[in-house]
Amino acid sequence: MIVIKRVVFYLLMAWCSVAAQAVYAQQTAVNIIPQPDHIADNGQTFTFKPSTAILLNGMPVNNLHFFNSYLKQVANLRLKVYNRAALNPNQIRLRLDNKFDLPAEGYHLKVTVDSIVIIAGSRSGLFYGLQTLVQATRYKGKKLSVPGIEIKDKPRFSYRGMHLDVSRHMFPVNAIKKWIDLLALYKINTFHWHLTDDQGWRIEIKSMPRLQTVAAYRNETLIGHKKEVPHQFDGKRYGGYYTQQEARDIVQYAKDRHITVVPEIEMPGHATAALAAYPALGCTGGPYATATYWGVFNDVYCAGNEQTFSFLEKVLDEVVEIFPSEYIHIGGDECPKDRWKACPKCQQRMKELQLGNEHELQSYFIKRISNYLAGKKRRIIGWDEILEGGLTPGATVMSWTGEEGGIKAAQQQHDVIMTPEKYVYLDYYQSLHPTEPVAAGGYTPLKKIYSYEPVPAVLNSQESNFIKGVQANVWTEYMPTVIKAEYMMFPRLLALAEMAWSAKEERSYPKFVNKVRSQLPLLKQFGIKAADNFDEITDTVEISAGGLPMLKLRSTLPGASIHYTTNGTAVTSGSEVYTSPVNIKNTAKVNASLFLNGKRVQRNYQKSFTIHKAVGKPVTLQSVPSGGSYNPGNTNILVNGLFGTDRYNDNQWLGLSGQDFLAVIDLGAVQAVRQIGTHFLNYHWQKMWAPQKVVYAVSTDGKSYRQVFEQSHFTGNGILTIGTSIPSARARYIKITATNQGIIPAGEYGAGGKAWLLVDEFIVN
Repeated sequence: MIVIKRVVFYLLMAWCSVAAQAVYAQQTAVNIIPQPDHIADNGQTFTFKPSTAILLNGMPVNNLHFFNSYLKQVANLRLKVYNRAALNPNQIRLRLDNKFDLPAEGYHLKVTVDSIVIIAGSRSGLFYGLQTLVQATRYKGKKLSVPGIEIKDKPRFSYRGMHLDVSRHMFPVNAIKKWIDLLALYKINTFHWHLTDDQGWRIEIKSMPRLQTVAAYRNETLIGHKKEVPHQFDGKRYGGYYTQQEARDIVQYAKDRHITVVPEIEMPGHATAALAAYPALGCTGGPYATATYWGVFNDVYCAGNEQTFSFLEKVLDEVVEIFPSEYIHIGGDECPKDRWKACPKCQQRMKELQLGNEHELQSYFIKRISNYLAGKKRRIIGWDEILEGGLTPGATVMSWTGEEGGIKAAQQQHDVIMTPEKYVYLDYYQSLHPTEPVAAGGYTPLKKIYSYEPVPAVLNSQESNFIKGVQANVWTEYMPTVIKAEYMMFPRLLALAEMAWSAKEERSYPKFVNKVRSQLPLLKQFGIKAADNFDEITDTVEISAGGLPMLKLRSTLPGASIHYTTNGTAVTSGSEVYTSPVNIKNTAKVNASLFLNGKRVQRNYQKSFTIHKAVGKPVTLQSVPSGGSYNPGNTNILVNGLFGTDRYNDNQWLGLSGQDFLAVIDLGAVQAVRQIGTHFLNYHWQKMWAPQKVVYAVSTDGKSYRQVFEQSHFTGNGILTIGTSIPSARARYIKITATNQGIIPAGEYGAGGKAWLLVDEFIVN
């Protein structure tokens, strides 16, 4: 049995030596993440003594040597270890007992003045009980102690995962092991290792040597965000791979910490790197090159070529020997069908199998691989696109594009892992502050992850049973270093851990964020510079009854006060204290800072408002926004005096996918209008296109309109301000029409798909 390994020694040292330094932490008996199912304080305290003994009840003793070493180093203690009952009054007892009604990973921990007892029905349960003990242990005044607590605990979900992409950027084995240590501490039991993609093949396959010499390397790497054009590159060859021995080492390291490593070998899409090494596997025959920038690529494995399946079977033969996990992840996402539509071999395969379309061809591809792995006693997991054309029997769906795929799969009685992009993707920004380092997009602060509920309300009780767990995903396009990756992972992984383990009714964000504050020194001891911006000032902007922007500021930091100015001047501790929403009556630049005990903490907050004639006025839309982050549920963002940023994650952009935009603003009374303007986004590499045409028209009665502006040619990348000064006109109603690009043209990123039309503030003066 592996109950304590070297990691626990390290964790105990780290935790106990820094617990008293926790910044902003409230004084509570214990701050355990994830929150236990049941916890009670009995008012007692267990204090380690020279006579303290560890009673194993037949469990192996070798794994406790470093634990004793820790006690010797910190408190000059070396505990005696017994395999059966001892007379020592001061004991730690580990007990494996199936008689107790505990699930596989559940445990019972009881601390009294004389003993610490951990009981579980499995080795993993004992392991998790020890992880809780690590977090509960305190070292102060040269005394090592544990508060008197009783915990009965069990996980809500059996699958609690973190995904790591090493194709875009690799990380050293020692860094991966460090992250596995932390996954174990926070009771995350699955490490999903994304090993292949367009930008690099990262696992050694001995029967396919060109995967190591060609597919594992790219000629250079994109600099900056892919939305910026022209693309800039660093000109440096990048790559490498993990040897099979390194992979086996990581698998064993994780296993010792009760973590399963699930490998992902992407197919049939995201295959550019593999095709660069073996071009005969593609529909066109190449030549191909390992991708140097981020995105979705048209070149995929040829589904009509028997060589493709021979190649993948050989790859999987070696993969299953390295990874003993029940599941093998086969990707299945973002597979364009353009090449298949034009490929004689693929079309012949469809004809022979009487398949109706290319989605059914993908289903054939996935089923064939699934059947092959089933012959090796393995099951597949795939992203929710494996639903296209019909699900393979026994397949587990990882729902990432939203919850819809997971819902559909659960209703079809397939196991589901929920991992929706807008809630649990750790490559999204965790703060809207303009100094945040570049990220993929989106906005997923700590609170948003914590608030996610993995079981969709639309599922009935039987269907809900198919939701097996939840996972946070680390995509590394914009994480080139260990430091950046850790900044993006922590502390958000702690939110995932509690959401995945703790009962829904036991979760409380205010309590959780307080626990996070107390955990930051522990993360620091691991060498992790975790993000500590979760307490910074955030806001809500509403339209008041008087038709003006109303700014609400908040922070989760206990005892802190917000001071602000509205004239653009710097904030000091003497500036006005925020006590109620601020009504913005005139164009203003708001600065705000957070103060605790008279000292400024966190970064300065800033927001600019532009007040014009349309602010707060009613807006009628002809088309409903397309959803997601670009459908705020009302039209206030179009007339609230705020301009959306070029990161488009601030909930200030209204978006339509493939649809034209038509809106009418009611100014409330006929008045002089001299200027009309609107903002649009033009980022082709994000499938965001400027409109084909913009028309402004004015009316005094809302029936008869007079056109005052038309433009059909737009240049520039980023935010486009499309406006005009007009001869003084009398108007109450202003109509804005913007024609969507519609289908993205050939040769452009996302060709054949629908273009996004993103619109922001209507400016009328």
